[in-house]
Amino acid sequence: MGWYSILWSPWRAEYIKRVSRNSNKDCFICEAVKNPNSPENLTLLLKGNVIILLNKYPYNSGHLMVAPIRHVKNIEDLTQDEWTEISKAIVLSKKLLDVAYKPDGYNIGANLGKAAGAGLEDHLHFHIVPRWIGDASFMTVIGATKVIPQSLEDTLKELKEILKNLI
Repeated sequence: MGWYSILWSPWRAEYIKRVSRNSNKDCFICEAVKNPNSPENLTLLLKGNVIILLNKYPYNSGHLMVAPIRHVKNIEDLTQDEWTEISKAIVLSKKLLDVAYKPDGYNIGANLGKAAGAGLEDHLHFHIVPRWIGDASFMTVIGATKVIPQSLEDTLKELKEILKNLI
């Protein structure tokens, strides 16, 4: 038996269970729209035609998602008002993360379809991921493990507090 180490991440179990179930059964974005004050939905802002929420399985601390409230799969089916509000919400998200984390850059985009990496294919959403030079540490490169330094609860609390001053 070769040398290896184990890094426990029990919070990933819920993701694995959810993915293995029928993914069309529940839409976590629609659930967050219906119950935005539930801490488990990680809703940052619900306004007009859009919702901003934390990604439960973030690539980095502060990984946000912006989605239309309406359950729509195809980008071409968005109304002009939805496009406008999504664009404004993405800009607001970037400003919020600039204040909170001062990242060196961002990945902003959408995974359209399973082949593109979409975990939720049926409700269009955009990712805003803050990035830092060197954020792929030895854990990611050698250990195939990502370390997230802040809990989702603390991230949500901090970002909600900062958001009050931006809107």
